[in-house]
Amino acid sequence: MNDTGIGKYTVSFALAFAVTSLLSAVLVVVKEQNQDTLLAWMKAATGHHWVSHGILDLLLFVLLGWALARIGVGARLSGNALSAIITASVLLSSLIIAGFFV
Repeated sequence: MNDTGIGKYTVSFALAFAVTSLLSAVLVVVKEQNQDTLLAWMKAATGHHWVSHGILDLLLFVLLGWALARIGVGARLSGNALSAIITASVLLSSLIIAGFFV
């Protein structure tokens, strides 16, 4: 096992952030395209679709981060690789949302 100097939880939750960012952007698009079903359900579940969206994002982030830490995915990534993954994820997420609304 390589010691990258980055803790397994740091790497695992950073990867969870990258995945959650992408899935959150996809959820924005999907719920806007399904206003009578998904968006309506999300509004009914918590009173506002953004509250439901945030809860789903938070659950995904915590559960995925915990799961990735348990299987030890983080031990194989350098700080530079992790930084690149996060940057690419945030940029792609932004492009997904902007591309949909433009």
